[in-house]
Amino acid sequence: MKTKLLICTLLLGSALLALAAKDPVLMTVNGKDVTLSEFEYLYHKNNQQQVEKESLEQYVERFIRYKQKVADAEAAGIDTSALFIKEFDGYKKDLAAPYMEDTTYRWHFIQEAYERTKTEIKIDHMMLPLGNNELMTAQNMQRMDSIRTAVLNGANWEEMVAKYSSDPSKERNKGHYGFISAGVFPYGFENVVYETPVGEISKPFKTDFGIHMIRVNEKRPYEGVHAKHILKLFPRKATDEQKAVCKHQIDSIYQLLKAGADFEEMAKAESQDGSAKRGGDLGWFGRGRMVKPFEDVAFGLNDGEISEPFETQFGWHIVKKVAHGNPTLADQRAGIENAINRDERSRLIRENRLNDLKREFAYKDDASLDGYLEKTLAKNGGYDSTYVATYIKDSKQPLYTFTNGRGDKRTATLGEIASAINPKARLDNAGAKAYILSKVTPLAEKQLIDYYGDNLVNTNPDFRNLVNEYRDGCLLYEISNRRIWKAAGKDTLGLEQYFNENRAKYTWDEPRFKGIILSAKNDTILNAVKADIPKFGADTLTQALHNKYGADIRMERMVVKKGENNLADYLAFKTGVKPTRKGYPEFMILEGKIINAPEALSDVRGAVTSDYQDVLEQRWLQELDAKYPVKVNKKVLKQVK
Repeated sequence: MKTKLLICTLLLGSALLALAAKDPVLMTVNGKDVTLSEFEYLYHKNNQQQVEKESLEQYVERFIRYKQKVADAEAAGIDTSALFIKEFDGYKKDLAAPYMEDTTYRWHFIQEAYERTKTEIKIDHMMLPLGNNELMTAQNMQRMDSIRTAVLNGANWEEMVAKYSSDPSKERNKGHYGFISAGVFPYGFENVVYETPVGEISKPFKTDFGIHMIRVNEKRPYEGVHAKHILKLFPRKATDEQKAVCKHQIDSIYQLLKAGADFEEMAKAESQDGSAKRGGDLGWFGRGRMVKPFEDVAFGLNDGEISEPFETQFGWHIVKKVAHGNPTLADQRAGIENAINRDERSRLIRENRLNDLKREFAYKDDASLDGYLEKTLAKNGGYDSTYVATYIKDSKQPLYTFTNGRGDKRTATLGEIASAINPKARLDNAGAKAYILSKVTPLAEKQLIDYYGDNLVNTNPDFRNLVNEYRDGCLLYEISNRRIWKAAGKDTLGLEQYFNENRAKYTWDEPRFKGIILSAKNDTILNAVKADIPKFGADTLTQALHNKYGADIRMERMVVKKGENNLADYLAFKTGVKPTRKGYPEFMILEGKIINAPEALSDVRGAVTSDYQDVLEQRWLQELDAKYPVKVNKKVLKQVK
């Protein structure tokens, strides 16, 4: 037994040594380890962002200061404050989001969507409504299946559409949709279209819009164009005269284009279509997507060619054909991803990721849950608020368990879904059981994803480095704000002392006007102010005027040189013309004069505060060296790539 234990200990020790060798400690700051991988991550990221790259020695020195400041923030307890923890948890969730998704499965949908854009399919369509309940929906599915059987046995498609279809477009198209492209119809509908062989009729299928059946008649390669256009839109119920005005406007634009004007700039300035902000860009489209006259012109042009003005029911157009054929994946990816995010594919991606997490964390539903619900519903005499309060609210009945690779086990209980249960729902026992069980999956998804996110720091080095960077960055900002930026602004005595000791540093190359300029809503108010000035003491003048005149006047305190303020230029420096001031057209110097050098801290407060911050920074650095010792492993430093 001892020998076996010794061997296990040696093996574990070897494994830990191997792990340490892969990511050795580069330095310790106040006894806290900094690994080689963390340093390299920040070093390379820094160099990518710098115009002039720092040497390794320069960056090490700056990195040490950075880590010492973070240590000071930790010593101040910033990292344990409720506000910091809340903000950092929010950052961490945002950072974890890209790691939560099954990118491989998403890529499958992206590629599938792109491949489908290369083919157009000619279909016929028939639809029945969804029922008001599951039974009615099932009956309509059976009804559609009977219609399918009739068509397969020779019944006329158009007659069956006219008699049974609830599709509102049937009056126009008789159930013939013609050629359709990928990305136009809901994903579930599109799936059936692209998976049904030519010449065959699909089995009935459901979408959120109804119960459908389609017949695939033909498939052909997609033929598309990428075009831009300029539109002069007809007014609603346009007269001949109004249409003539549009024609004149579009002809003028066409002449400018012929003379060399930029098409995109003209579209932005003149087009009345929503695409104007994009320079008239309509993107790629296939046949059947635009009105026929527009389609004919766009497809008939050569690449790069601009059409003459032409009319459609919407107005007068000029089209520029950019390209034809098949758009690239890069051209379409943004649109494809947006579509995926909006439809059921986003749910399928989440479900696939959830199933992966269930396997990874050995998720297992509790087999006793069904029996517990059936037994307690029967005992309570059915589902009601008493049942929820008695058998769900604080219940410890297990829902499921999951674990991680280290053996940590998590058990969810029925009480955890109590807040999602409506105690007033009117349900029979079977419906109540199904309703309660439906709340389990959302809880499992949230807990598994949260669990995965919390463990990403331990399992994903890239994520760990990213999180550490954000954490330390937040701590660095807060401690710097406390020790330097905010501290300098609050230390009035320190600023005054620093200014007085260094007054010779603060000089001006040209004079400033220092004082208060008062503006009034009209000359009557301004004259009244002038009459009141001698009545008020100098120390309380501005407050007294504000109390008496309120919003009828405006007072601006300033220290400005010539050219920085048009009121000061006109009143104090005697240059320029009288400024136009909206709402306050009359003005005067309430108090002030032109000075050649700063008289007080307030005259140069910004510059003094900036310099004083540098002083506080130097004092802080001296403290950091004394409080937070640093040890660098020079052998490991040589491994930095």
